[in-house]
Amino acid sequence: MKRFLKIVFFALFIKPVVFIVLGLNIRGRDNLPKQGPAVIVANHNSHLDTMVLMSLYPLSMIHKVRPVAAADYFVEKGGFMAWLSQKCIGIIPMDRSGKTERDALFDGCQSALDNGNVLILFPEGSRGEPERMSDLKKGVYFLLKGRPDTTVTPVMLHGLGRALPKGEALLVPFNCDVIIGNQIAHKGSADEFIGDVSESFTTLSEYCLTIEKTNDDTDL
Repeated sequence: MKRFLKIVFFALFIKPVVFIVLGLNIRGRDNLPKQGPAVIVANHNSHLDTMVLMSLYPLSMIHKVRPVAAADYFVEKGGFMAWLSQKCIGIIPMDRSGKTERDALFDGCQSALDNGNVLILFPEGSRGEPERMSDLKKGVYFLLKGRPDTTVTPVMLHGLGRALPKGEALLVPFNCDVIIGNQIAHKGSADEFIGDVSESFTTLSEYCLTIEKTNDDTDL
C-alpha cells in the first residue's frame, strides 16, 4: 500500500510541479545511483530539495528512494504531516534530540541500506539561509563507516531556497540547478571525508547556471 501511495503522490502531484512549474537545469543525471545500497548527499535550503531529488527517479524505483528527515518535525507532532511523510514520501525519521546513542541512531538507515535503498541525506543537518551553505556534520561518515558496499553521490542544489524559502508555504517559480557529481570514496577520517564532500559541493557549484560559474566547457 505504501508503494502505491508513493507512486500516485509523485505521479499526480510532485513530478508535475517539479518538471512543469520549476525551471530545472539538471546536469550529470547519469551519475545518480541506479540501485542501492547508496547514499545521495546534497546541500539543503528548502523542503523542495527532497521532492526534486526523488522526482529524478522513475516511478518504478521511487519506493526505493528514502530521504532521511528530522523525527521531531515530520513524525512526532503527528497529524497529516506525519502521515504524508511516512506513507507518501517514505522518510526515515532521525532523532535530533541527542538522546539516542550513535549506534542506534542509524538503525533505520542501516536497515534501509541493507534492503538496497537509496538514501537522501543532507549533511548540513537542517535548512539554512537560502542559497548559503552551512557547516557539514559528520553523521553521514559514521553511517557509512564499515559499509564499503555503499556508494556516495554528491548533488549541488541552487535556487530552490528562493522557490520555497524556509517558513513559506507558497511556491514561487524560479530557475533552479541540480548538479549531480561523481561518486565520493568514503575512506580515511571523518574530517577527510567531510572535506571531500565540501570540496565536491564547491566544484559542482561551478556548473550552476543561477550563480557565477568558472568554467562553461568542462563536462561532469
